[in-house]
Amino acid sequence: MECNLRPLTLGEILDRTAQLYRTNFVLFAGISAVYAGVLLVLNLLQIGLGELFRVLHMTQQLQWLTLGFVALILPLMFIFAGAAVAANNRAVAWVNLGQPATIRSAYASTLPRLGRYLWLMTIAAFVIYLPFVLIFTAYSVFLLGYARSSGMAHAAAKSDPQAAIVIALVTFAFLGLALLASVYAILMALRYSLAVPASVVEDLKARKALRRSIELSKGSRGRIFVLGLLIAVIQTGLVVVTQIFFILAAIKQHGLLPAWAQVLQQIIGFLTNSFIGPMYATGLTLFYYDQRIRKEGYDIEWMMEAAGLTVPALAAGPAPAATPAEAAPFAAPPGPPPEAHSEPAADFAPAAHSEPESPRAEEPRHSTDLTHAASEESL
Repeated sequence: MECNLRPLTLGEILDRTAQLYRTNFVLFAGISAVYAGVLLVLNLLQIGLGELFRVLHMTQQLQWLTLGFVALILPLMFIFAGAAVAANNRAVAWVNLGQPATIRSAYASTLPRLGRYLWLMTIAAFVIYLPFVLIFTAYSVFLLGYARSSGMAHAAAKSDPQAAIVIALVTFAFLGLALLASVYAILMALRYSLAVPASVVEDLKARKALRRSIELSKGSRGRIFVLGLLIAVIQTGLVVVTQIFFILAAIKQHGLLPAWAQVLQQIIGFLTNSFIGPMYATGLTLFYYDQRIRKEGYDIEWMMEAAGLTVPALAAGPAPAATPAEAAPFAAPPGPPPEAHSEPAADFAPAAHSEPESPRAEEPRHSTDLTHAASEESL
């Protein structure tokens, strides 16, 4: 694929994202299918065990089965989703630079550093969602504590206006804080949006990648927000279209779907996850390169590397001193320094120096002739 690195507008980045996704659909969808396939297998296993428990009349143990699968699925989802995101970033980076990429090579390049990428995602998620956790925890603790101390259920039965006012005020405060937490989460997510591409492409550790993302994303966070909003709308619409039949059927059946419907739902979910999974990673990787081009002139650096030229390291410090062998052709010979020349201009004017040589060369002969003439007169 042709590599044409240059600064892109938001529309061009969206168009480039669609172009890369369309021309490399099998590659990107195949990478996401690994995560979606693991999720499909776990969900099918849960459905099978649930049907087995019903046949054996062990319906009371179904809730424990569900809790156990949740405890098992969540860590596995995090691990395989992180691996898929890193591999997608790696594949998009290769394809964007016109280099060959395969599903196997993308995973082979990122799996040795999977722990680093998971730690990076953990730090970013902790910073982004910590206010939500604190607010929801405080609200839940308040509701439970107030219900025990004042008998909220009994007060509600008597229509106690004081309890209703207290609960209403706390709920409004909770909603306001949740709104502020949402704004904070969006801002922090935009700050850290380029951390994974930076870590994958530049081989950076977690904290350095986060700082790198903060620096690179400056001046482009609004465009990244628009990208995320558009992809979120596409993903939500696709999920609603593919799952609306099962949602309506579950409502009609009082929340219970037959086994064949649950299996079909999981298969469609697998196809949906494989299709929409790479979209956001593709767009973020393109934004990463666009910011490097704008801030660091990466397009020129890449052209120099492609031409076999060495990019000068301006920040590497002073050049090392030349070795004696390197400096020998230009070194002065050993010994005392030469004396200063009294007529430095003579070295640069050989013609002017050669003209007076003839009279000075004839002077000895002229004086000798005069001496011979004087001796002959005396004789």
